[in-house]
Amino acid sequence: MSLPVSFSVDGDGVGWIVFDEPGARANVVKPAVQAALGAALDALEKLPVRAVVIASAKERVFLAGADLHWMVALASPADASACSRTGQRLFQRIADFKVPVVAAIHGACAGGGYELALACAWRVASDAAATVVGLPETGLGAIPGWGGCARLPRLIGARAAVDHIVKAALVPAGEALRAGLVDEVVPAAEWIGRAQAAALRLAETGRPMRPEPAGADAAFFAEAKAAALRKTRGREPAAPKAIEVIEQGQGRSVAEALEIEATAFGEIMTSEVFRNLTRVFFLKEGVKHLTVDAWFPPSGGSSGLGVSGSGLVRCIGVVGAGVMGSGIAQWCAARGHEVIMRDVKPEFVERGLTVIRGVFDEAVERQRMTAADAAAGLARVRGTTRWEGFAACDLVIEAVVENVAAKQALFKELAGVVRADCVLASNTSALPIEEIMAGVPGPERTIGIHFFNPVSRMPLVELVLSPHTARTTAERTLAFVKGLGKSPVICRSSPGFLVTRVLFFYLNEACRLWEQGVPVETLDAAMREWGWPMGPLRLIDEVGVDVTDFIFGEMAHYFPARFTATTMCGRMLAAGLKGRKNGASSGFYTYAGKTETVNPAVDPLGPARGTATMTSAEIAERLMGVMTGEARRCLDEGVLKSADEVDLAMLLGTGFPAFRGGLLKK
Repeated sequence: MSLPVSFSVDGDGVGWIVFDEPGARANVVKPAVQAALGAALDALEKLPVRAVVIASAKERVFLAGADLHWMVALASPADASACSRTGQRLFQRIADFKVPVVAAIHGACAGGGYELALACAWRVASDAAATVVGLPETGLGAIPGWGGCARLPRLIGARAAVDHIVKAALVPAGEALRAGLVDEVVPAAEWIGRAQAAALRLAETGRPMRPEPAGADAAFFAEAKAAALRKTRGREPAAPKAIEVIEQGQGRSVAEALEIEATAFGEIMTSEVFRNLTRVFFLKEGVKHLTVDAWFPPSGGSSGLGVSGSGLVRCIGVVGAGVMGSGIAQWCAARGHEVIMRDVKPEFVERGLTVIRGVFDEAVERQRMTAADAAAGLARVRGTTRWEGFAACDLVIEAVVENVAAKQALFKELAGVVRADCVLASNTSALPIEEIMAGVPGPERTIGIHFFNPVSRMPLVELVLSPHTARTTAERTLAFVKGLGKSPVICRSSPGFLVTRVLFFYLNEACRLWEQGVPVETLDAAMREWGWPMGPLRLIDEVGVDVTDFIFGEMAHYFPARFTATTMCGRMLAAGLKGRKNGASSGFYTYAGKTETVNPAVDPLGPARGTATMTSAEIAERLMGVMTGEARRCLDEGVLKSADEVDLAMLLGTGFPAFRGGLLKK
């Protein structure tokens, strides 16, 4: 039986320890892997090796950290601290090994994987795109527990270590070299040979002598902890705890610093927040394996995906050059698709192209894309007021005004232009797909693809199946959305689908509380305290008072027995208060640059302020009760297949606070 860790000695006397979990795409640390690593160290200690190289046989992963299923199952702080100490002792064996040990990093080196590398005398990283390095634990509500909090400050300094651990980011090899996380970056084609050369060099010269990096004073640590607490409003304890561990370990021996780390690890890894954030991680990872099987009976043959012909989606048509249409066009073009964007007037098309240029420029400015890649992406977008080019489209996405009659007319016209195998999709956020597509020839090729605004930042896409959508259409579209790097959930066509329906029931109830006299600032503060990034009335300003009023009307139309639309948004529109949409700067709040203030002009539109007295807890219970109740109705009605999918959609589509684990989490 193959072991997850093997060892050998080459003709130059270099010992090799190689991670290669049988049957897995990635190497992760778990008890069996720790035991195999320990056995390899035992064996090499008895052999006449000159140096040792630790490497991976996987193409894209060096060592991807700890098995989170193992971590989340740790039952008590004592168990978690014991787990930490076991890993620390194992990695300390590497640090104390009789000859220098080199980490040959090719592929992802994350969390516990990088903690192993930190215990090595030298770190060589390949320049492959897949090579990323770092300690991302605090992003999952955890802290480094196998030496990261103790060793990283001793390598790059306390300030830099705090910054890296709090950011919880994996960085490319070049950036890792500049930050001091690795010692060499070598061409990917040469990484094995260069790692061996480094090992032989250290065999002659010994472990490198490194200058002791600067520490940090109490004021730095206090401000760093305060900043971490502000970022999560004190809801996520991992980053402040990691900073505290680094501070307490400063000036102590490595052994003492490791014990401080192990104790803190026990506290954090058995917290409810860690378990919730880990659940969210698993939900996001589950998207990679999403199929349409739950929605269609087994098909006995191939879907045609991944082969030549109609299975591939290459050329995209986008109808509508507004905020959503231009956002969709940009995102598709940035990921290699040829895009034709149509609108009815040249000035609309030009405005959309200007928006697209701006998004590409921002991506370059933020170093998320090279200037050359941005220019190539922009060149893949063509604007038009006509239908030329649409006959070549494999998929057309409609993103025009939310009006059933307008969309029906558009699709009837479009059906006469495109090929019979072209997928016809609507980006509607609330309207049933079968109503929009009524009368369209070939209804089996129709589907909803609901992107969220802004497209460049929101990861969620609702894939909406009408009663007529064919399995092959669903499969092609799912593959397309995954290829865009988005996280899809599959919904049955129903008014509002999931996110819009649940969210606007919640927003309508918030408006009702305001109409009953609960002040704007009280409502929003209560929900921010509960964990939302912004309060419901502030969110209405962001969505647009006009859009909110329209969707309230749609919900009242489709759910007359349960949804009574509040009237305040209509009154606000009549008073010229539109929120922040399309350059407007006043709604429930007024906006001047980064400053936002409760708008006194709203007060005359409702009852006297403070006529309803509710505590923050009562407000949160009322509003979250409405949201949870509507989500359960969606699940009961079969709008989605599972509570996990409901939770993922709300997390990615609404900003539901991840530290709570999910709207329907038991």
